[in-house]
Amino acid sequence: MAVTKVMEATDVSYAYGFKSVLDHVSLSLRKGEVVSLLGPNGSGKSTLLKLLLGIYSSSTGEVRLDGVLLRTVPRKSLAKRIAYVPQLHTLSFPYSVLNVVLMGRIAYRSLWSSYSEKDRLTAVQALERLHISHLKDRPYTELSGGERQLALIARALAQGADILIMDEPITGLDYGNQVRLLQQISELSREGYTFLKSTHFPDHALLVANRVVLLKEGRVIDEGLPNHVVTQENMQRLYQIAVDIITVRDGIRCCVPRLPSSNHLKDSGNP
Repeated sequence: MAVTKVMEATDVSYAYGFKSVLDHVSLSLRKGEVVSLLGPNGSGKSTLLKLLLGIYSSSTGEVRLDGVLLRTVPRKSLAKRIAYVPQLHTLSFPYSVLNVVLMGRIAYRSLWSSYSEKDRLTAVQALERLHISHLKDRPYTELSGGERQLALIARALAQGADILIMDEPITGLDYGNQVRLLQQISELSREGYTFLKSTHFPDHALLVANRVVLLKEGRVIDEGLPNHVVTQENMQRLYQIAVDIITVRDGIRCCVPRLPSSNHLKDSGNP
């Protein structure tokens, strides 16, 4: 049975002035999958995400949502299908977590109306789904990095979107919060949510992704199953560093950089 493509970019290009950032890139998203976008700084990852969000317009090619040209979809309708989870950020005002999540319901309100009971119930349910309902009255500005990212995902869920586009969501999180966030992405994808996330961590692509896309200098240099794409050769090509891809258990693989000998850093036995 064919897997439904919920979103597709075909042959898209973009430039800032005379500087080309994306060069004839194609990418598709299928319902319920996690796609990891790997690439060094300046490779065009964030620009591609903004094209898929409808923030930028491509100079070539097209983007379609459920087969419909993205540029023809009304903004409110678009907001009910696609949500954006940015990199770790702070707000200027100490809104409560519940109020931050309620912002996801803006597409369902008229200009001067207040939030309805349905809006509030939806926001609370989104918090409960991510197991952070105990944070609802806390100021967002007082949360840890991991808690903020979960609150932003809750806002995306309250928005009613089933496609979540995430720009380096792991950046700035400690190891425990990175794992918790990856677990939530994995769980939500099994419920039918679709994810496109940019990342700098090959290990995260190996752990939580159905497909991996490698982007370098505005071009896709490889795409496919994580174990086929995250290879020693591709990581060398992408980042100009030598790595080893190691199988640790049950077929799970990790990417380890080849660092110079660090014998001088070993424990000398002194307290």
